[in-house]
Amino acid sequence: MATAQEKNKLVLGTATPGGGFPAYGWPYAEVLNATDATLGIEPINTKGSTENIVSLEQDKLDLGLVTGEVTYEAIKGISGAPVKNIRIINATYSQAGMFMVRADSPYQSIADLKGKPIVWGAGTSGFIVLARYVMDGMGFDYQKDFQPILLKSAGEGPPMVLDGRAAAMWGGGVGWPPFMNIANGPAGGRFIAPDAEEIKQITMKHTFLKQTVMPAGSYPGQQKAVNSVGSWPFVLARASLPDEAAYKLARALHQSEGAFAKRLEQAAESTLANTLAAAPSRELIHPGVLKYMREAGLLK
Repeated sequence: MATAQEKNKLVLGTATPGGGFPAYGWPYAEVLNATDATLGIEPINTKGSTENIVSLEQDKLDLGLVTGEVTYEAIKGISGAPVKNIRIINATYSQAGMFMVRADSPYQSIADLKGKPIVWGAGTSGFIVLARYVMDGMGFDYQKDFQPILLKSAGEGPPMVLDGRAAAMWGGGVGWPPFMNIANGPAGGRFIAPDAEEIKQITMKHTFLKQTVMPAGSYPGQQKAVNSVGSWPFVLARASLPDEAAYKLARALHQSEGAFAKRLEQAAESTLANTLAAAPSRELIHPGVLKYMREAGLLK
């Protein structure tokens, strides 16, 4: 066993309690640490994607979970100077944006939700960024055309839907804890997502978003697949993370794909093959990860 001095201690920024990133980050750390005894990944709660990207850029985090939309904006410099100090370790799971309402709700479409109180999530969450793009693609402003509810923690949202203070909650991904809480409520839950024409509108205006499908049975009572749009979140690293540490992370993830999927359903998508497919460019993948990919025969 590795001693404390030998371990690669790596701080992993997740998000606010009750959301999908903490639900992913703790099993990720436990599985990879168990696979390679020299790894010491330590997950911490943060304010989410927007805080994580800044902390990585400033070398205040070793690793951070960041949504695809926030990653896209950061590397393109949409809200400021392009971020340079980030590299991809792995893609996590495909994440499509959608609303959940109570199953007994009268609302059937996104247009029906216009003007209603909507829980968009934690104010610094990447889901807010996704909502902005998806709604804009449909000709809506997520703040002006709805009654926006922004939270300190994603876990605050489900009770608002369950007791009627909010008409719907925005989010996404298989097994997302807030959606699970609503789906397991007394009335059950039901999804509202863009229809085929709306998906076409969104992806034509914002080409980095892709059509996605959430399989039937991903949540209690969900009998049909849900089509929507979204992207892949990533485990990002500061670019200055040593190649050896990134190599170990990639190797541990590759070796523990089956074990990770058993711990967390959505982790079945956390493969190096999916990472290659989801990365905006190969240059954004950490050199240590690329080295392992070559050795494992995943990359020529």
